[in-house]
Amino acid sequence: MPDNIYRPTIDLNGEWAFAYTLEPPTDEFRTIDELQQAGMTAYPCQVPGNFELDLQAVGLIGEPFYGMNIAALQKYEAAHIWYFRRFAGEQHAGMIPELVFEGLDCYADVYLNGQHIGSCDNMLVEQVIPVEGLLREENELLIHIRPAIDEARRYEYPPLLQSLGANYDALYVRKAPHMYGWDIMPRALSAGLWRPAALQFRPVERLEQFYVETLNIADDHSRATLAAHFDARLTGTPTDVYEIQLTGRCGASRFAHRQRMLFKAGTFRFTVENPALWWPRGRGEAALYACEVSLWKNGEQIDGREFRCGIRTVALDRTSVTDPQGNGEFCFRVNGEKVFVLGTNWVPVDAYHSRDAARIPPIMEMVDDLGINMIRCWGGNVYENDLFYDLCDEQGVLVWQDFAMACSIYPQDADFRARLADEVRRVVRRLRQHPCIALWSGDNECDASYLWSGRNLDPNSNVLTRQVLPGVLLDEDACRPYLPSSPYIDPVAFQSDQSLLPENHLWGPRDYYKSQYYQRSLCHFASEIGYHGCPPVRSIRRFISPGKLWPYQNNEEWLLHASSPVPGVDLYDYRIELMAKQVRELFGEVPDTLEEFAFASQVSQAEAFKFFIELFRGSKWRRTGIIWWNLIDGWPQFSDAIVDYYMEKKLAYSFIKRSQAPLCLMLHEPENWKQALVACNDTRDDLPLTYTLRDVESGEVLAQGHGVARADSVTPVGEIPFSMGARRFYLITWSSRLGQGVNHYLAGNPPFSLAAYRSWLERAGLLAVDAGA
Repeated sequence: MPDNIYRPTIDLNGEWAFAYTLEPPTDEFRTIDELQQAGMTAYPCQVPGNFELDLQAVGLIGEPFYGMNIAALQKYEAAHIWYFRRFAGEQHAGMIPELVFEGLDCYADVYLNGQHIGSCDNMLVEQVIPVEGLLREENELLIHIRPAIDEARRYEYPPLLQSLGANYDALYVRKAPHMYGWDIMPRALSAGLWRPAALQFRPVERLEQFYVETLNIADDHSRATLAAHFDARLTGTPTDVYEIQLTGRCGASRFAHRQRMLFKAGTFRFTVENPALWWPRGRGEAALYACEVSLWKNGEQIDGREFRCGIRTVALDRTSVTDPQGNGEFCFRVNGEKVFVLGTNWVPVDAYHSRDAARIPPIMEMVDDLGINMIRCWGGNVYENDLFYDLCDEQGVLVWQDFAMACSIYPQDADFRARLADEVRRVVRRLRQHPCIALWSGDNECDASYLWSGRNLDPNSNVLTRQVLPGVLLDEDACRPYLPSSPYIDPVAFQSDQSLLPENHLWGPRDYYKSQYYQRSLCHFASEIGYHGCPPVRSIRRFISPGKLWPYQNNEEWLLHASSPVPGVDLYDYRIELMAKQVRELFGEVPDTLEEFAFASQVSQAEAFKFFIELFRGSKWRRTGIIWWNLIDGWPQFSDAIVDYYMEKKLAYSFIKRSQAPLCLMLHEPENWKQALVACNDTRDDLPLTYTLRDVESGEVLAQGHGVARADSVTPVGEIPFSMGARRFYLITWSSRLGQGVNHYLAGNPPFSLAAYRSWLERAGLLAVDAGA
C-alpha cells in the first residue's frame, strides 16, 4: 500500500532561481515578472539549499568555511531574498492540494500565481499551505524571505530575558539557536528552503493523526498491550459506515485489528502475544513492526499509510538530588530493564542545514562503530531529518530529544507561549511513533541560565517548560518521560547545592582530566562532558590560510574557528589557550610546531575521553550513564569533537571505541599503593575470560590470569602495585567468547614526555591516527 496512492505528490525540489537585495524593497513583489521589471538579477539555485551556498554556487562569495570568510557574510543578514520557480499543475478528483515546505527559513510570504497564500515564521517545523482552487496548468511560485534580524527588532525585551552574548536577537525568533553564533558554531543566520518542497494531494476524507503506543509489557515479555489513537476528517452522512484497520508484522509476530468508527476520533486497545520487543543496542534486537493503517467507507478503502513501530516501554528513574553516598538516581529503563548509557551529544552536523541529510548516514555508521546506545539531540540545533530517527530506530539507539531552546531565559508572554506550543505539538506528532525517542527534554541549560543571571531567579517559574510543554506532552504523548531542562533544577534542587544534581553537565574549570573536579563529581549521569583536541593537520590546512597556520597565538583565524563567532568581540576567545593549557598540563610544555601541537592536543583529548568514560563505566551502577560531547563538528574548527567536519577521525575516536566495547577491562585509579583491574560487562551473560597486563616499554607482565566478568556489572579480576613516581604505559589484552579485546592505561603523574608517549602508542599498536599527516 504505497503512500503515493493516497497522497499523490509533485516534487518541487531541484532547479529554482533566486534574487536578493541588501536594501529594504519599496514594493512587495507578487510575481516573477514584477521582480524582473524592478531590475532584480535572477540567479539559478537548487532546493533544498541555503542562501550562502546559493551565493557561493554562482560565484558571488568564496568558500564560507575558509579563513575569515564567514565573518564577512554578516552583511547578508539584512538581505531580502526571493526564491521562485514555475511548475505544471495537476488535478486529482476528491483530493485537496497543499504546498508542503519541510523547512522554510524563516520569515516568509508565499505567493502562488500572484496571490498571497500564506506566511511563515518558524524554520524548525513543516509549513503546509492549502491551495485548493488556485492551481493552473502552468503555475509560478514566489517566496519572499525577510531578514530575521528585522523581525527580532519588532519585539520588546524585558529585563527578565537573558541570552549568550551574540544571541539576544534569537530569543523571539524560531530558528536554530546555534545560527546566531555559539562556542561550537559560527554566526551563520542563513535563509532559504533548506528541506524538500512539494505539492501534495490529500483525500478530502482522510486520517489526520494515527499513533500506536505501548501501554505495558508483561514481566516475562510474553504479552504486550498497545493503544492506537486516531483522528480523521470525515464528511459523510450518519448512515455511512466508516471503519479503521491496523495490521503489523515483524518476523513471525503479527497483529491485526479492525473496527467500526462511531466518531471521527477514538482509541482502541489490543494485545500482542509473544511480541518482538524493541531493545536498545546491546540489550537485544531493535525489532520493528511494518504497519499499515487504512480508513474505509462503506466497504471501500479511502485512505491509508504505512509506518513502523516498536513495542517497548521506557521510563526514567530520577531523584531531585543525590549525596556523596550515592543516595539518588538518574537511570533509564527499557522494557523494565536498567540501561547503562554510553552516549554522545548530537550537535549541528552542518552550519548550513540543507547539507544535513547527506551527512547523516556516514555519521550514523560511526555511531554504530563506537557502540553508542543513546544520542542526546542538543537544544541549540534543528529537529533532525526523518532519516536520522529512522536509523536510530534500526540501530537500537535511544534518543534524548531537547526542544529547540538553549542557554537562555526565553520570553514568557502569551504570544510566544502559543507559538512554542504549536511548534512542540508538530514536533511531537512527527516523532512520537519512533521507538528510539526515550525522553523529551524542555531545553539545554535554560534552568542553569536562571542561576547565571545573578538574580537568584527560580527556574521553576519558567512557564514554558513547567506549563506549556508539559501541557502539550500530556495531550500528545503522555507515557514518555519528560525532563524540563538539562540539567533539571526542580524545587528541591533549587534549594540545594547544584553539585548534588543527579544529572549534570561536567564542564567546570576544564583542568587536568583526572582532577578532583571530575573524580569527585557526585552526579549519577553526565549528559555533557568533553575536552579539546585539534583536527589532523591535513584538515587544518583546508580551512586556515597558509599565513595563519602557525603560531596559534594572536591568530584571528584560529579564534574564529575555535569558535569565537564575532571577530573583535571576546565571546569565547579563551578556547584555544585552554587547549594549550591542557596540553601543557599533560606534557609540561606546549610544542612549537603545528604538527606536534596538533598531535599533543589529540593525545590530551583522547586520554581525557577515555578517563571520563571509564570513570563512569567503572562505577556502574553508582553511575548510570555518560553522554560525552561530541561526535562530529558542524563546521571546520578546533573543538571537543572526536571527528572533524571533513569526517577525519581524531585519536580519541579509537580510544573511545575501545573504552565502550561491550566487555572492557580497565584499571581503577590507585588506592593504598594498588590498582584494581576490573572487567566491565554490559551484556546479559557472564563472560569467562583470560587476560594479560604488561608494561609496553619493558615488556614486563604485571598481571595475567583467568576470570569471569559477571553479567551487567563490574567485576574485579586482579590488581597490580602502583607508584606515583613511575610513568608507565600499560597494555591490557583479553580473550572471551566475544573475541579479542585491548585497552591501555597511562600510569603516573604528569608531565609526560610527548616523544615517549608516541613511542608507547606505536609499540602498543594503538596509534590509529597520525595527527601530523
